[in-house]
Amino acid sequence: MDKRELLRVAAACAAGALLMPALSQAQEFPPKKNVTIVVGFAAGGAADMAARIIGKKLGDNLGVPVVIDNKPGAGGNIAHQFAAQGPSDGSVLLFGSVGPLTIAPHLMKVSYDPFKDFAPITMGVNFPNVLVVHSGTGIKTFADFIAYAKKNPGKLDYASTGPGSASHLGGELMDHMAKIETTHIPYKGGAPALQDLLGGRVASYYSTLATAQPHIESGKLIPLASTGPKRLPALPNVPTIAESGYPGYSATNWYAFLASSKVPKPVLDRWNVELVKVLKDPAVAKELDHHGLTPQPGTREDLAQTIEREHATWGRVIRERKITIQ
Repeated sequence: MDKRELLRVAAACAAGALLMPALSQAQEFPPKKNVTIVVGFAAGGAADMAARIIGKKLGDNLGVPVVIDNKPGAGGNIAHQFAAQGPSDGSVLLFGSVGPLTIAPHLMKVSYDPFKDFAPITMGVNFPNVLVVHSGTGIKTFADFIAYAKKNPGKLDYASTGPGSASHLGGELMDHMAKIETTHIPYKGGAPALQDLLGGRVASYYSTLATAQPHIESGKLIPLASTGPKRLPALPNVPTIAESGYPGYSATNWYAFLASSKVPKPVLDRWNVELVKVLKDPAVAKELDHHGLTPQPGTREDLAQTIEREHATWGRVIRERKITIQ
């Protein structure tokens, strides 16, 4: 072997050595232990329900156990703080939400940076909330709700999944646009909020359809209006807030998959492939749609742009409306 050939071999070996870490990281998938999906709300709510539907199929596809780890509190911020400090092997995924990622940083001091501490993977589900009241309130329509609130400032309360959550900001935005004063009652997730709503301990709730639907069907809860730009297919006779006299009102909810920014790009890219595959599965999509949760798989870049756009939008709304957490 002449000198030039030796140099070519040496160069090839060096290039191979440089590629080995990336190849090794890409090949170590799925991680050699349980995969954990961290959810920032209590079991039984929409976030938990969506994570379990997606997680089950993900585990089946990969042949590894997928554990749902509920860490409720502070509107989901506790879970986001935990996931930001997660391991670099990609074994911990965050089912992140609009509140902690794009709203809470404008309202309170949080211990994570939504842009520096997390790596986006894919959007999970996107959906509007529906304003519901306990059947014992005597309120039957959205117009009744507004009329009662105007006549009784501060006496009409509403539940949320926590300070800075989409359900909280939905109520704050409604108060501003309708020039009413309602009282915000924060909870640690959709399930405990619903429990108090059903018990008559709180009057109303900007709820996910998944959480409220069984109780709407039973007559215990009355749907007044939805918070998105279009009516919910499952509730075609329930108007949107925008079409009920408040054009421009929109407060949708979403949950997305992220991981610690310490996770290598090849692993993040693989997670995108696997999660998009699950979200596009017809059986998974059908089950999510049944609960009013629209799957919205996309690229990592799509999610990064969504978070940046929503962060700017809600920041502007909070400043303009002078919204604060008491």
